[in-house]
Amino acid sequence: MKIGFEIDTTFEIFRIESKEKDLEMKREVIWNKFLDILNIKHIIIIDKESGLNVLNYGVSDIEIDTNLLSGFIQANITFSESGSIAKKDPNINLQNNFYEFQYENFNILLKNGNYIRACLILDEKPSDHLKSQMLQFLFQFENQFENILVNFQNSGEINTNNMADFIIKAFNIKLVFPLTIAHSIPPKHLNGINESSIRRAIFNIAKELVFSKSFFYINNLLNRVKKIVNIDDKVVLFEIFQLLEDQVIIPIKLETIFTNIENKKDAIDLKKSKMQSISAITINNGDLGALKEEVKIIDIITAKKMIKQYIKKGKAAAKDVAYEIALKEFNKALFIANNFKLKDAIAKISQILFEHEFKSKKIELDFLLEMAENYEKKGDFINSINNYQKATKIYENFLIYDLSDADSQIKKIKKKILKLREYV
Repeated sequence: MKIGFEIDTTFEIFRIESKEKDLEMKREVIWNKFLDILNIKHIIIIDKESGLNVLNYGVSDIEIDTNLLSGFIQANITFSESGSIAKKDPNINLQNNFYEFQYENFNILLKNGNYIRACLILDEKPSDHLKSQMLQFLFQFENQFENILVNFQNSGEINTNNMADFIIKAFNIKLVFPLTIAHSIPPKHLNGINESSIRRAIFNIAKELVFSKSFFYINNLLNRVKKIVNIDDKVVLFEIFQLLEDQVIIPIKLETIFTNIENKKDAIDLKKSKMQSISAITINNGDLGALKEEVKIIDIITAKKMIKQYIKKGKAAAKDVAYEIALKEFNKALFIANNFKLKDAIAKISQILFEHEFKSKKIELDFLLEMAENYEKKGDFINSINNYQKATKIYENFLIYDLSDADSQIKKIKKKILKLREYV
């Protein structure tokens, strides 16, 4: 029985090590894919017989004259296959039927298939992983679109539908696309997020990024996580990739972003035009448009009465914790005071605004500290550090209020962050 127990224990340890090694290898693969796609600037599919471009796909915003480049490639291939240029130019590598040469400041990797030449325009020399990916892509692309490619050689006509999507998938180009969070996330994927503290932290940071802007990039997430805790980028990228695979985070095309920006601009312009027509009866909505016109026709006595009225409304709103409404009322009062150059009123309202901002920031600070402590108790140290860092920024702003313990609290939180990083 004793021997059996020892054998079983050894086997279990070996199994755990295998899992960790397998996870490490998967992370390495994703990392290499990311580095490769960062290296690719442009992809060109060239017809092998005619030298004409079948498809151009720009991965970056770098402008390249693809027609001129295709001519350059065709000429180099013709000479290299004859053997004359290969002997003279050390930049051309014919090993394994890959062509590698320089064009201006770029590196070119080209591989011949049965119907096409697949050409990658790169920043740096290609990795072995990228070459392997190129071989796989060429075989699958020709197999998928064989009839279309044959028809192009016979008739000169081609339907490139679905080709770009094939390239995106084959080279993992979605890794450099702008990203956003999916509107609907299946419960099983939400469970997956909650099972991993790193993945949960990445998801929360992604939500913060989307809140301030409609999209973000992988580098945004990598940099934000790096500021919170020193985790290997490969580990973070692997978790981001899992969120992409589960379609929790989804890529969006640039043209979609531009369309949304235009639509949003149109909506704002329409809203402004509608607001202007009813501005005379919307003095309490924070819009100063009507108020600007009103101060032109009132006397100083009326102005002082209006200032008192707005301050009263602002204080009532602040008492009900409606801080945004309160801020608008105080700003209206300050606007009137500035127009009539009422120095005492300006000083009084400025002090009210100063105290109001302090109170609202204090509430935000208390909320962040509570969230940080809750995450810490749950063992979710990354999200805890993230909230502590936000609290630190508010404390740093508190220094202008001469808050006596702000400096000591900043030091205390920073020590807390250093301690929590040891657990990650």
